[in-house]
Amino acid sequence: MEYENQYRLTPRPKYDCLLFDLDDTLYPVSSGLQRECGKNIKDYMVEKLGIEKDKIVELSNALYKNYGTTMAGLRAIGYDFDYDEYHSYVHGRLPYENLRQDPQLRSLLLSLPVRKIIFTNADKDHAKKALKKLGLEDCFEGIICFETLNPIHKNTVSDDEDDIEFLGSSVTRNDSLKAPEIFDIIGHFANPNPDVTLPKTPIVCKPQESAIERALKIAKINPQRTLFFDDSVRNIQAGKCVGLHTVLVGSSQRPKGADYALESIHNIKQALPELWEMDMKSEVNYTGQVAVETSVTA
Repeated sequence: MEYENQYRLTPRPKYDCLLFDLDDTLYPVSSGLQRECGKNIKDYMVEKLGIEKDKIVELSNALYKNYGTTMAGLRAIGYDFDYDEYHSYVHGRLPYENLRQDPQLRSLLLSLPVRKIIFTNADKDHAKKALKKLGLEDCFEGIICFETLNPIHKNTVSDDEDDIEFLGSSVTRNDSLKAPEIFDIIGHFANPNPDVTLPKTPIVCKPQESAIERALKIAKINPQRTLFFDDSVRNIQAGKCVGLHTVLVGSSQRPKGADYALESIHNIKQALPELWEMDMKSEVNYTGQVAVETSVTA
């Protein structure tokens, strides 16, 4: 009996990777960052893109609803802008001082004996800054961010999901000859025309299933052995469609597509104790800096 116990095979853990959204997932909505981000996006639309102020709310809501992010929607309907400038404007003025060090979450993350990766629609500068403010910068193997999925500013849409080489930087353009034609998305829904379809966006982001699949491919993640944490029901449902196990964060109500629901990310050990039960031999620690220049990241 003693011999059998000594050489019994250790059961394989159900999960070998945890994929975490960042904003409103690893810190609470009450921080106010997302509210300010929304205000900054609307200001950008008025100040930089010249959109009439009285149309901003309806337009931004329509873009977010149909494209996942306002940024992706703006590009889809014809607005052209520098992505770095957009991110600098939208995230550069956020009240990061509202984020506090979170030693409890840090301890939980470091005690998890599996891969841990951030998957956010935000740019890498925002992700690094937020993680550092939270004291979590060394808790993750890497970051899948905007630049990861959009490595070169892409100005055309490709139907080929294996088209990893993005277009745009080498395309010769003369914008002074012709102003961009803007698709009237508000009018499109006010007066539906079955012969007119919504334009595609060149931006790759959640909740596009193709964006999630690309992220999994880049990070060499098996979706069937991965747990995906996000505060967005749409993102969770898209993740479920590509085979991920899913956790909705920020609500105790479990919607369709979510395997688990957590009121707070701090409840992870109570809801998923099996993550710790298989292997508690050592803490998983990384280099002290968030890995943003690896095969996983931009």
